[in-house]
Amino acid sequence: MTPGRLRALCLSFNAAVEEFPFGPDTPVYKVRGRMFALVRPDRQPLTVNLKCDPEDAVRLRADHPGVVLPGYHMNKRHWNTVTVGELPARQVRELVEDSYDLVVAGLPRAERLRLDRP
Repeated sequence: MTPGRLRALCLSFNAAVEEFPFGPDTPVYKVRGRMFALVRPDRQPLTVNLKCDPEDAVRLRADHPGVVLPGYHMNKRHWNTVTVGELPARQVRELVEDSYDLVVAGLPRAERLRLDRP
């Protein structure tokens, strides 16, 4: 998966926006003001920080050592850093969607209903 495809994927979700709070080289993808992905497209290999259920985070790290790591500069219980090119594109898409869904689940009910995700 290329940086452009990862960007398109992140922006494909309802109400997803791209912001640059950490500088022009670090896009952050948010839904209703809450981050669900942070990318460093200029870094090789390409990595993305994604929110994750704590139990799933531990399992993913064990299943993919060196590829899925505790979130770099993030709460390591809830965030993973994923090396994008080392996983199948389908799995990366699922992890991004899971991250988005977790963030949406934490939104107030009225916000979730506006996103068609009760």
